[in-house]
Amino acid sequence: MEPAESGARRSTYERIAEILRAALEAERVPQGTVLSEVPLARLFGAGRSPVRQALGRLEADGLVSRFDGRGFLVGQEAPSRVEVTPAMLGLCADTIGLVHARPADALYYGVERELILRSLRGPSRVNELALSRHLQIGRSVAHDILLRAQAAGILEKGDNSRWVIRELGAERIEQFYELRMLLEPVAIAQAAGRIPDAPLAEIEERHRMAAAAWTSTEAATLDQLETDLHVTCLGYAANPEITEALRRSRTVLLSGKHVQRAIGPTATVDRFVDEHLSVIECLRRGEGAPAAVEMKRHLVLARDKALDRLHAFQAMPGADVRASYIEG
Repeated sequence: MEPAESGARRSTYERIAEILRAALEAERVPQGTVLSEVPLARLFGAGRSPVRQALGRLEADGLVSRFDGRGFLVGQEAPSRVEVTPAMLGLCADTIGLVHARPADALYYGVERELILRSLRGPSRVNELALSRHLQIGRSVAHDILLRAQAAGILEKGDNSRWVIRELGAERIEQFYELRMLLEPVAIAQAAGRIPDAPLAEIEERHRMAAAAWTSTEAATLDQLETDLHVTCLGYAANPEITEALRRSRTVLLSGKHVQRAIGPTATVDRFVDEHLSVIECLRRGEGAPAAVEMKRHLVLARDKALDRLHAFQAMPGADVRASYIEG
């Protein structure tokens, strides 16, 4: 990737095309994946027009092609609407910064933390205008932050299009994990043998590096590790409807790091990275059934730890979150 000074002199669509081209040439995007304007625009924090231009450039270069459907097809296999993830594209904060500076990115994690911690206390509403004043940002940036939280399953639109924080209590956590324990072992067994060697090796290396420096691992890296296994790897399952059905359960993936840090030194450090590696090692050997067993074991442990953290947080005095933009 070029330095930011060089990237700044290039158009947005050229920078998007460059990132997509690198991901395609490295075979991080599965054959048969459909690249569509709207999800790519959301990933890059850009408008649809530069994404459309970037896809047109890739088509001209022979890297993607049109088919009997919307979007552009990667390779020659049958079209599959698998989710295109940041890991597939090699996206990180620095990479996205080369495309389009997004103030929302720098502020998002703080808001995500407040929203998730508040969700553990019960349902609430979020005032978008109050959020923009609270952070001293424009209304459009505040809207971007809330859209990102909505995509993560933390928020939803309620009556009169008001933003609503759904309660993330014990019952809902158990429901999410029940869904995940039914579907993720099936999906990971299907994915075994279908994930290209290069991205799987990259995922394993990222996990081993994190394991070696676990106590200093940042929130963004924790999110990436969760995405690696529970989004990217599962995205290679033969049945794409499984990953779509799991989309709403991602809130529990995000909540752990925030709750654990809110509890503080009394919390047990959750080294989920070791559990991930047990699954990844099976995938590296192309062993679907053992991968499914390890995934089920990981999810059972993750559910129990999530419930323990919830109870510890709720027992803390003064643990409620009362940000000025959260109502009720």
